[in-house]
Amino acid sequence: MIALTLAEIASIVGGRLVLAAPAVDTDRVDGSVETDSRLVTPGSIFFALPGEVTDGILFVPAAVEQGAALIVAESAASTIAPVIVVENGVTALADLAREVVARVRESAADDDSRMRVVGITGSNGKTSTKNMLRAILSDLGPTVAPEGSFNNHVGAPISMLRIDEGTKYLVVEMGASGSGEIARLVSIAQPDTGVVLKVGLAHAGEFGGIEATKKAKSEMVTDLPETATAILNVDDFRVASMAEITRARVVGFGLGDEATYRASDIDVTADGTSFTLHAPGATRRVALRILGEHHVMNALAALTVTGEWGLDVDRAATVLEGVTRAERWRMEVLPVEGGVTVINDAYNASPDSVAAALKTLATIVGPEQRSIAVLGEMAELGEYALEEHDRIGRLIVRLNIQKLVVVGDGARHIHMAAGLEGSWDGESMLVPDIEAAYEALHPDLREGDVVLVKSSKSAGLRFLGDRLGGVTA
Repeated sequence: MIALTLAEIASIVGGRLVLAAPAVDTDRVDGSVETDSRLVTPGSIFFALPGEVTDGILFVPAAVEQGAALIVAESAASTIAPVIVVENGVTALADLAREVVARVRESAADDDSRMRVVGITGSNGKTSTKNMLRAILSDLGPTVAPEGSFNNHVGAPISMLRIDEGTKYLVVEMGASGSGEIARLVSIAQPDTGVVLKVGLAHAGEFGGIEATKKAKSEMVTDLPETATAILNVDDFRVASMAEITRARVVGFGLGDEATYRASDIDVTADGTSFTLHAPGATRRVALRILGEHHVMNALAALTVTGEWGLDVDRAATVLEGVTRAERWRMEVLPVEGGVTVINDAYNASPDSVAAALKTLATIVGPEQRSIAVLGEMAELGEYALEEHDRIGRLIVRLNIQKLVVVGDGARHIHMAAGLEGSWDGESMLVPDIEAAYEALHPDLREGDVVLVKSSKSAGLRFLGDRLGGVTA
């Protein structure tokens, strides 16, 4: 973070500064901002936020012991470190991030050296696209992007606060579980470019339906100024329609001819995914090492940002070709001794992403190989849960996936639908938990098997994928 005095921070967050000797209000802090005391390092600012299970105030002693230079909390804490008492810790975190982003921008000598900010949202693909952009932009200059999926009202501001005066690019992943959350993140980051990838059923149960999801995702572009750019997936009609509600300049990406940045001739193999990129002034073949046709759209989004920022698209495509995986537990290929391949894609799951992963599995398996899907619950679908789990079960049969293991009662409709489809020569089993799945599957694996493990994070199948893939840590 940029260096700020204790008095400046207190003013920014609207809090009351309580000093402990020998601290004075002109002391400067420039360490990381953390909400987890275990991540605190000497010089950090620790936000002691209240949580659903516990209260961050209980971890102030641990944070101070780790070297925290400042505590921000909603109540006074007895500690040797300076404390800023605020009315709302989450609001204070947002206020600090907003000010730091603004100051870094204002510190630029001219427009060419000014930090550029891109925000990314969508029902699927946010983290993968963010990682692709981080790889591209890091090749060109100092870049800050969130680790993992730091994309909510707490994680996104913490990511923004990693910047300093030397940061050239800031990539902000913006997720939401309700209306207004993306708008708040946009108000903090003030993106030069807003990307919307897809409107799907991920978290539809929380939003209250697909149209409510669309409205929430559209917050990425509704408040962008005329000087900004909205980058939209024109293959998704709900995303494409957002062009009507933004003042920003609109640029489309997709597979259709109406897209400014377009992909054609897509080829998916066990070694990766390749396509022909058609961009203004550039046409070239791109060979991703990342598995799955759905990652073509993520790559297109990243390359569109690159091109619209006037950066070298050819160089960016070359960087993407060197990226070995989208993210931990996202289409992560784990070769196992004995000729078995495990695709661990169980960090998250929506109907769209599960369908895409299953289609990839069906595509890459050769005639002498066996395709196996290990699936858990797709969470947060609300009223759509039964219908969408049923649809996935029937899709498995139509794709001729040869073996299905369904884990947990929440996913049982996948198993039931596969059995009801009728024309399938494969086999399906429903097991109660991860241990039962491992015991049922592991002894049956043989050379040439390709195993896809897919579920929402809450189902925990990513750990089963690691175990099947021989990952020990």
